[in-house]
Amino acid sequence: MNATSKKGFGPWLLIAPAAILIFVFLVLPYLNIILMSFRMPGQGTPYGPGFTIGNYGKFFSDYFYIGQVINTLLIGFVTTLLCLLLGFPVAWQLARGNSRFRAVGYGLVLSPLLVGIVIRSFGWTILLGNNGLINRTLTNLGVIDGPLPLMYNALGIVIALVHVFLPFMILPIMSAIQGIDPSLEAAARSLGASKFTAFRRVTLPLSLPGIQAGCILVFVLSLSAYVTPSLIGGLRVKTMAVTVVDALIDTFQWPFGSALALVLATTGAIIVVIFGRMTAVKWKA
Repeated sequence: MNATSKKGFGPWLLIAPAAILIFVFLVLPYLNIILMSFRMPGQGTPYGPGFTIGNYGKFFSDYFYIGQVINTLLIGFVTTLLCLLLGFPVAWQLARGNSRFRAVGYGLVLSPLLVGIVIRSFGWTILLGNNGLINRTLTNLGVIDGPLPLMYNALGIVIALVHVFLPFMILPIMSAIQGIDPSLEAAARSLGASKFTAFRRVTLPLSLPGIQAGCILVFVLSLSAYVTPSLIGGLRVKTMAVTVVDALIDTFQWPFGSALALVLATTGAIIVVIFGRMTAVKWKA
């Protein structure tokens, strides 16, 4: 083998370990889920002999499961929007604020990631419960006569998810803002633009890659969240992730659970692609 041939194989050899890992731990499991979703339901076994499309027919013919997909998407949208509204000012302050308090800000942003998601979600059950800290405080102050319904509904799930996933919105936006030269904002101000106009015409478009990354991260994580919706929502509010786990573990319906998982993954992927295309066009414009 000559030197040219070795040079041509060099890049492939470099990416081979990563490609093998992706194929073994990502591609193969997805192929297995796709295959499982077309298997026949089993009697006391994960699946029976033969193949069928009945698992997908069961989903699309039952408005209960379609409604769960819609509710899961709505929770994902609201969680992403609230994380963006709350996270952007924090990211801006961390990127442009006084360096003296920046380390403290980093610590506060990253602190939720240092605690397990089960502990964080259980902590919200203590805060949001009918006899929790929030309701007891408001009752003792005479603000309310009875407990507010903060748990076992979509509101409680969204509140807990925003707390859990807010760092995943802040960090990409902060990184994007740090890459913006402050002199661009100063140039806009020197040309007569107000602070708001300079932000809208200069800072916001240039920080769009960070916003895009943060929104995609939070949205995808919200759709696939299991622990928080199961603890905060209980049996009254079930997202698709909870239903998938119930189908796989509780009722032992592996083919139907695989079909539900693929429907959720495909729906989320389509929305992410559409959002990516829309923000990319806006970014280029």
